[in-house]
Amino acid sequence: MTLIRPTAETAGASGPVRRPAAGRAVALLVLVAVAALIPLLGPRPALDGTGEAAAPGVGGIALLRAALFTALCVPVGELFAARLARRVPGAPLEHVPRSWAPSAAAVGFLAALGLASVVATGNLLPHHLSDMDVGGLYQSRDGKLALLEVNAFLAAGLCALSRRPAAQVWPLAAVALAEALRAHPAPEHGPLVGSGLTLVHVTCAALWTGGLLHVLRMLRTWRTASEAEAAEPTGTAETAVSAGAAGAALLGLYARVAAVLFAALTATGVWSALRRMPPGTVLDQLTATSYGRTLLAKLVLVAAVAVLALLARLRLRRAADRLSACVPARAEVVALGLVVAVSGLLTALPLPIRWS
Repeated sequence: MTLIRPTAETAGASGPVRRPAAGRAVALLVLVAVAALIPLLGPRPALDGTGEAAAPGVGGIALLRAALFTALCVPVGELFAARLARRVPGAPLEHVPRSWAPSAAAVGFLAALGLASVVATGNLLPHHLSDMDVGGLYQSRDGKLALLEVNAFLAAGLCALSRRPAAQVWPLAAVALAEALRAHPAPEHGPLVGSGLTLVHVTCAALWTGGLLHVLRMLRTWRTASEAEAAEPTGTAETAVSAGAAGAALLGLYARVAAVLFAALTATGVWSALRRMPPGTVLDQLTATSYGRTLLAKLVLVAAVAVLALLARLRLRRAADRLSACVPARAEVVALGLVVAVSGLLTALPLPIRWS
């Protein structure tokens, strides 16, 4: 057994060659992409026919918010996956992929800076430096939270480049907290409850998305390292066997934790949606409001992610080559990336109507 997934398998001694059933995952992703097409194109299709008006520059704000979420997921996932790997017996921890945390911090810093400039311009996209009131950022709640995110990503980048990269967990936690507070202003009914739900939701999403990405990167690095060691004159097949077993164990450990994260994501997401849209109005608002339409697309994507995660878990349990679970897992990462993009758009659209 090696970390190389077989490209084909035979149905029998004289039967035809049968390739892995990756086509189902691809078809599922295509269907999901079609279902999510309208909100992914931007706010204009989502707003069409709803009678709602979006603030100027909402498309740019959605893009910046998606970049910020992505920049949060990547380093959080690296820390999470590294912690899981240390719990795997025999894991080749000396072989680790190059960290993307510094680059992610740079992207997050620029995205947070762009969002801060929007706040400094009165929630409008600035066209000139003179349009921004930088000093006014210190005088408003949204301005202070925007500056907190800028400074937090800067600190996270410095920590990622230091000798103790694990210290970046604190500035990253500050970003998640700032996002939770920003999403629920003080005039809102029960803002602390809403902020708590969002904090758990954002944290679980970052662990799930970034964790899976880095786990797959680690498996690829271990495979490459085991191949190189086995090719050396002193290398043996046992090196590849142990690396393959460690990779399967890491993927299985992640799958167990991901099940808990999915449960927490579902619970907090449903609760938050019901706080935004009263139960009696949910079905109407899912099609009649831009927020509801985008939320519906996100639900479709999350359902597809859940199916892909289930396929990966079944392969881990039943397949002869447990690492064949990487096929649906890779598709799951792509679907999670779409979820992040939709989430960025969701935060920029008008809030749903509180129908009585």
